[in-house]
Amino acid sequence: MSEQHHPVTGDHKYEQEISSAEEHEERPGRSLVTTDHEVIRRWAEERGAKPATVPGTEHDGRPGVLRFDFPGYGGEDLKEISWDEWFRTFEERNLNFIYQEHRKDGSLSNFFRLESPDREDA
Repeated sequence: MSEQHHPVTGDHKYEQEISSAEEHEERPGRSLVTTDHEVIRRWAEERGAKPATVPGTEHDGRPGVLRFDFPGYGGEDLKEISWDEWFRTFEERNLNFIYQEHRKDGSLSNFFRLESPDREDA
């Protein structure tokens, strides 16, 4: 799998941009934004999460809504896909990954959302 990524786009005055796996939050609870595949994959794997999509949202045989399947969080509603499929879809849609490494109390955070800065309704 190639470790390529597109630049973060859109207005992110409240999120700290992370461009490599060596960078981390300035403080616990800080919102972060990245498009770096290694950062995203490492974040998910540290939480035991697998790349997934929501069944029934596919378009022309391609993954639809992208998610992560976290252990113990109702993954029966998700379909696991490969990292290659997940990142190909992520890149095709020019998405940003907004996330937290830790909550304000220092505990591990599973918060993330995918942002499409090209969509006006996003």
